[in-house]
Amino acid sequence: MTPDPVPPTGRIALVDLLDRLLAGGVVVAGDLTLSIAGVDLVRVDLRLLVGAVAATLPAAPGKELPP
Repeated sequence: MTPDPVPPTGRIALVDLLDRLLAGGVVVAGDLTLSIAGVDLVRVDLRLLVGAVAATLPAAPGKELPP
């Protein structure tokens, strides 16, 4: 499946952008550390995977997923 071309104006709607991101999936990773006077008090690690269920899970045998 090939993605739709970007409109000639170079602008894309938010809905189209979200559709493209969910179709392929997005991984977000980050770290946050809260420290005072050089002493780390809180550390948060973030790992997030966002994707459409149809694109992520394989189809059951004998059943097809809608496009």
